[in-house]
Amino acid sequence: MHVSGQQYPPGALVYEPFGAARELFFARDPEVVLDGPAGTGKSRGLLEKLNALALKYPGMRGLIVRKTRASLTDTTLVTWEDHVRPACDTENQQRNVRRSYKYPNGSELVVGGMDKMIKIMSSEYDVICAFEATEFHEEDWEAFTTRLRNGVMPYQQLLADCNPGAPTHWLNQRMRRGQTRRILCRHEDNPRLFTPAGQLTEYGAAYISKLDQLTGVRYNRLRKGQWVAAEGMVYSGWDDKLNIIDQRELPAEWRRIRVIDFGYTNPFTCQWWAIDPDGRMILYRELYRTQRLVEDHAKQIKALSEGERFEATITDHDAEDRATLERHLGAVTTAAFKAVSPGIQAVEARIRPAPDGKPRLMIMRDSLVETDQNLVEAKKPTSTLEELPGYVYPTVRGKTEKEAPVKENDHGMDTMRYAVAYVDGLGRESEPKPSAVRAAFRGGARRNR
Repeated sequence: MHVSGQQYPPGALVYEPFGAARELFFARDPEVVLDGPAGTGKSRGLLEKLNALALKYPGMRGLIVRKTRASLTDTTLVTWEDHVRPACDTENQQRNVRRSYKYPNGSELVVGGMDKMIKIMSSEYDVICAFEATEFHEEDWEAFTTRLRNGVMPYQQLLADCNPGAPTHWLNQRMRRGQTRRILCRHEDNPRLFTPAGQLTEYGAAYISKLDQLTGVRYNRLRKGQWVAAEGMVYSGWDDKLNIIDQRELPAEWRRIRVIDFGYTNPFTCQWWAIDPDGRMILYRELYRTQRLVEDHAKQIKALSEGERFEATITDHDAEDRATLERHLGAVTTAAFKAVSPGIQAVEARIRPAPDGKPRLMIMRDSLVETDQNLVEAKKPTSTLEELPGYVYPTVRGKTEKEAPVKENDHGMDTMRYAVAYVDGLGRESEPKPSAVRAAFRGGARRNR
């Protein structure tokens, strides 16, 4: 997009949109979504257009938004400041507390999340950029459309990007009905991955290779860009609208437990659960990391748990890891009930809505303490929530076999199952005593992970 009066210094790197991104730059439809697999440059294209509009139309107002404010800091705003490098002040505030970006020409881009919607929905905008649009509810989307009435630009526009989800998702249905324009993206549209002649770059070859190693629904969505359901999904009753809740303060008197699945090459997972007076379970904090020692995890868990009281710390059975954790955490651990089938049945029962319409198991958005960049680069799940769509039963000769789920990317699923088994009292009579853990550690051999 040409920006009137914009001057670039000699040798400056100037963004040039290709393919779907170029189509986006010229689109003036009221609602536009960049839809496609991972790594096609969707977010960069949206941000570049937003910056160009802020420069071209002095005094315009825009909104950069995700479902939660915290999720913007280490994703969208990093791309915005480090790669787009907009012609506005990015230095006078830290990203995690920034409320807006102001341009010398009077344009302003507000930053926010729908978890703090009062702060952002009380204003009017010329353009709204909604990132990871499948995270939103359709009510959020419709609320955005009511705020597009600032009138400085000659057109008002709601822009978004998304990786495909289930075919029944409201956003896919909205695009199919023609209410929202869908611009399909390809990996060939990203100049970091492909040359203008259509040849893979060195970086592109490595990136596509990672996508090619994905399996199941994650391969179809992130590599092929297909809106497909997870065939044989274990927890098919999961409903994001019911089972995911916004961050909130929980009463100190509620029961609390910590649940741990050990790992090093595979993710080490620690989940903090609160149980309300009605027996509902809420996952309010999660550690999901690779390439760290148990003693380092223990120190972090102890710090994160400061001021909280836990009735139990439930763990996987590895004797050496349990002993190391106990030594550095300063807490006795309880061995998890690991039987898969009854554990899954217990989780399924809690996921479904109770007679009052609320499920008995919920996960807070942004419960993840930190994002493991090794997992991001490997295109693997980075949290329990990201594991859910790919947690499936195997398919043999076209038929789903429900004896046991596929044993892949299931570390959060295992941990969640241990948590539910403990709260529901499964296997309590066969639980190994803490003293047995120490004895086993003295004489046992460590398993490779």
